[in-house]
Amino acid sequence: MMLKKIGITLFVIALLVFTAMLGLDSYRLSSESIATNSEFHKKEILAQAEAVGMVGKEYTSSFAFISDFKMVLENAQQSLNGQELPDGVSEWDFKIGSWNVKDYTFQTVQNSGEGLVSKNPLLFFLLTFGLGILGGLLYILPNFQSIPGIKNNHVYHRSLTRGLKVGLRGSFLAATVIGVIVFGFFYMNGDLFWPITTAVMALVIIGLVLFYEKQKKNIGDRSASPDLTGWLGVFTGVYLIGFYILLYWSPQYLTPWIVMVSPISEVLSGNPASQWFLYGLLYTVIVIVMGVRMIAKYRHNNYQVVRTLSVMFFQTCIAFILPEILVRLNQPYFDFKNIWPLDYDFFFDWNLNTLMESGSLGIFMLVWGVVLTVIGVPLITYFFGKRWYCSWVCGCGGLAETMGDPFRQLSDKSLKAWKYERWIIHSVLAFAVVMTILVLYTYFTGAYNVLFLNSDTVRTWYGFLIGSAFAGVVGTGFYPLMGNRTWCRFGCPLAAYLGLVQKFKSRFRITVNGGQCISCGNCSTYCEMGIDVRHYAQRGQDVVRSSCVGCGVCAAVCPRGVLRLENAGEDVATRTEDLKVIHIAEGEVRILN
Repeated sequence: MMLKKIGITLFVIALLVFTAMLGLDSYRLSSESIATNSEFHKKEILAQAEAVGMVGKEYTSSFAFISDFKMVLENAQQSLNGQELPDGVSEWDFKIGSWNVKDYTFQTVQNSGEGLVSKNPLLFFLLTFGLGILGGLLYILPNFQSIPGIKNNHVYHRSLTRGLKVGLRGSFLAATVIGVIVFGFFYMNGDLFWPITTAVMALVIIGLVLFYEKQKKNIGDRSASPDLTGWLGVFTGVYLIGFYILLYWSPQYLTPWIVMVSPISEVLSGNPASQWFLYGLLYTVIVIVMGVRMIAKYRHNNYQVVRTLSVMFFQTCIAFILPEILVRLNQPYFDFKNIWPLDYDFFFDWNLNTLMESGSLGIFMLVWGVVLTVIGVPLITYFFGKRWYCSWVCGCGGLAETMGDPFRQLSDKSLKAWKYERWIIHSVLAFAVVMTILVLYTYFTGAYNVLFLNSDTVRTWYGFLIGSAFAGVVGTGFYPLMGNRTWCRFGCPLAAYLGLVQKFKSRFRITVNGGQCISCGNCSTYCEMGIDVRHYAQRGQDVVRSSCVGCGVCAAVCPRGVLRLENAGEDVATRTEDLKVIHIAEGEVRILN
């Protein structure tokens, strides 16, 4: 216990230092720190900054510096946009577009930083990442000394892991949806069409679920909602949500963190760090450290150990290190395990052009991505179910299984949640398909409009709503509030694609020996995908659900060996039969329906 206390103390110190870093640096604007890709832009920005006395002024707060610099950019933008184009100069080089403002702000803030963090990045890396890793491992390693197996560990009694009451959960969801739609209005520069469309779709889905709920009153509602609220979990969720909001939409406020990891980025890729390198490094470290915890907890089950090692390998080597090395070799940044439609920008024009202009390796990457999507996904899923990707390869799944494992019991097992799940995840898949068709149409024809849809606007809204708000802010930020697979269960379009194949044409299923079930409920409690596994076990019915990611934890926590993950081709067409009875006679074993 002493080692655990030391570990958690070191981790909390690292987290406090990590958070406090955002206010430790000061900022001073100079001619050299202004980051632009045009001499006209730089000259005008410098003139406007000198006019308001910003050049050479020391700012102790990034908020004040960013606020003043944004005002300078707006003045420079208005000044240049009101002038005539010089001869031989393109509009893109002379005028400051709205797309320049975010990049100029981020790079300039990064170049203007000075102080403790900027002067000592490696020291702060050791005080945050180093101390956090050490503290995490010291807290986890004593678990290897305990008796293997799942025990009653009071997951619903701890403030961090007991989740939210139903009412508070609904309030969080409502506030999130409203916040995303309102922010989306400003993100789309005042365009009301897509925020209103999203709101209408949300209301339609709610109406459909409530309508079918009313039609089937006789079906009981099996919910895993707790009676208490874990305020430490709420704090953790809010912290994660705040991190993702800054990461996606205001990375300039994260400059000290980015400067801290720049030396590591320069070693791997030869380039200064971006917010995405910071995120990738943080993501990878968490998967590794919490992967050790996962192994300690489920070490009695070889399937869980190997599966955890797999997601640790794919995240560290394939998703993080290999793409950075490719950049150092002047090749495209490419994650070989990412698949459309999860990798929703794979068919965007800039990505297709980059790959085709990068020689034979780029062409291979393009062909690899297409073949994996069109042939690899259905073929491998037929033999192994969606678990081959969702539980063994995927980075989102890897984070959910490691960092998110303490919150897996918070997934709602109610029938109402399942209905929402089906409508929402397949709507996202349909959205991804429509967007991809539009961007490919634009790529091959040069026309941006198809009926009332503009391909640029559609992909911008998809990137904001699905790629950022849903996958990041909600997908990870809601771990302590709604369970660790919120994104995988309700939003991931690739999970929907894999699930359709698994449901209708796959050898994978979880077989049930119902006669051994004692109705303890461990399987349902630990199911992160909201499946009431006990209901299937009590009926002796094999678990064949499109949402099942085949993590196998239900089988690992079953005290009677009732559940078993299997791939069998003999009865693919009849896997979903309600009840099955095993008939054992001399010389034969048969399954009777």
